[in-house]
Amino acid sequence: MRDFDDLVTEAERADVSGWGFDWLDGRATEERPAWGFARMLGERLGNVDRALDVDTGGGEVLNEAAVLPARTVVTESYSPNVERARTLLSDRGVEVVPVADDERLPFEDASFDLVTSRHPVRPEWPEIRRVLAPGGQYFAQHVGPASAFELVEYFLGPQPEARKERDPAQERAAAEAAGLRITDLRTARLRMQFFDVGAIVWILRKCVWWVPDFSVAKYEAELRAMDARMRAGEPFVAHSTRHLIEATAPEKDAPTHPGR
Repeated sequence: MRDFDDLVTEAERADVSGWGFDWLDGRATEERPAWGFARMLGERLGNVDRALDVDTGGGEVLNEAAVLPARTVVTESYSPNVERARTLLSDRGVEVVPVADDERLPFEDASFDLVTSRHPVRPEWPEIRRVLAPGGQYFAQHVGPASAFELVEYFLGPQPEARKERDPAQERAAAEAAGLRITDLRTARLRMQFFDVGAIVWILRKCVWWVPDFSVAKYEAELRAMDARMRAGEPFVAHSTRHLIEATAPEKDAPTHPGR
């Protein structure tokens, strides 16, 4: 294994834009959910005319679909990813729309038959419900509670309140409160392994919300301790959590009655 400084310097200089993780090949592993999100997404995209992919990253997951709807739109808030998505998807006729986090989706009511997302920042259920056509579907894979928290808490210490976030039961309740009907909800806990300290530095640069104040200088002691264990043959093990969620908008709004 190369020395600590070499591994860290390489990871600090590496590109972290987009939503691909090929840089970690041979340096880290993560189990995948049994349901096969990309395959299921492709099936659904092939059966609708209008689709919106929210928080698309660099468009990598959407681009795996063999067939895209006649109108396909993606949103993304991180500017380097916006440009990456445009480069990847423009030849397929996809409209890439930059948005700010937590803002109202810039689309008319009932604009899409399908709204999708892989690892959205935060699902805005009322907005998802608003832009779905009657009978339209939301199909997504979300990050679950306490995902990769062995790594997060290695640097930050115990995070008891943060561990409660992204609970699938709470998301079900919020989706139903917005008027959607949940038709599928599955969960998975998946083993992650990191084999060198460069992989740790790279993933923390890419997933900046895991350890928001991360820098090699600030956490050098922790990184060197981790590096020593890895050199002794002990990979760093964490567990990601995911849930697959599918919801349907009502076929039509409930009738209104004058005077009520």
